[in-house]
Amino acid sequence: MTKEQNPTTPETAGPRPRRLTYAAVLTALEGVGLAVGGVWVLGLTGDPDDRQQAVTLGVTLVALALLPLLAARGLFALRSWSRGPSIITQILALPVAYSLLQADSIAIPAGIAIAAMAIATLVFLVNPATTEALGIRGPGNAPDQK
Repeated sequence: MTKEQNPTTPETAGPRPRRLTYAAVLTALEGVGLAVGGVWVLGLTGDPDDRQQAVTLGVTLVALALLPLLAARGLFALRSWSRGPSIITQILALPVAYSLLQADSIAIPAGIAIAAMAIATLVFLVNPATTEALGIRGPGNAPDQK
């Protein structure tokens, strides 16, 4: 095959940085957490007070779990598009963590865990090695088109 038929992809460009692997794992854990929360809310493990509201919330959480799960899969495969959905997931996790930290209950440790995961994942995702491995160019670094 010629180079035009088989262009170099990020997968063949080099090994995956460890920080990118960590970001993918943390993003996948958040997706699994959302899916588990959705199933729990659906009442499969408990008895909800309002069945219609539980089904709506449960289905919403399971659907929202798809975003970080797909992003994690893309991060593992070194796909540049996957960084955006993962960053969005982390940004959305921060207000959730904040609201859990404001609760005066056993939700505070969950808030701490969610905040720590979101901040760590954001740090891993904006790391220069991660950005380079995903083939993302910064502003002003676009290839010249003549």
